[in-house]
Amino acid sequence: MAGINKVILVGRLGKDPEVKTINSGAKYARFTIATSENFKGKDGEKKEVTEWHNIVCWRKLADIAEQYLTKGKLVYLEGRLTTRTWEDNGAKKYMTEIVADTFNMLSPKSGESAEPVVEAKDDNKLPEITEEDGDLPF
Repeated sequence: MAGINKVILVGRLGKDPEVKTINSGAKYARFTIATSENFKGKDGEKKEVTEWHNIVCWRKLADIAEQYLTKGKLVYLEGRLTTRTWEDNGAKKYMTEIVADTFNMLSPKSGESAEPVVEAKDDNKLPEITEEDGDLPF
């Protein structure tokens, strides 16, 4: 049986997308999404825990993210977990990210209804990457 690697998030952008293009011409966007959970602690007081998620979008999805997503916007996002590794001064570093496959904007523009504004999907094909591309988001 094949494995399943699927992430679904609804959260707010922590910053505007940072968009770059690699040498092959493929564009990518990186941003963070915050998800919060509210609960009552053992002491009965209301508590909130916020998790931050690193997101990467490629090609057309990166274009749409650059055009429509801004800090604070509420977004529904689907994707898959990836972990990349690199060495920094001899120390091995790890970063887990979510490669977005699709997202829907849930925050309305001022004066509009709360229905999703944009739905965007990726074709799930990773771009051709060469060593000259340098610091990649995966």
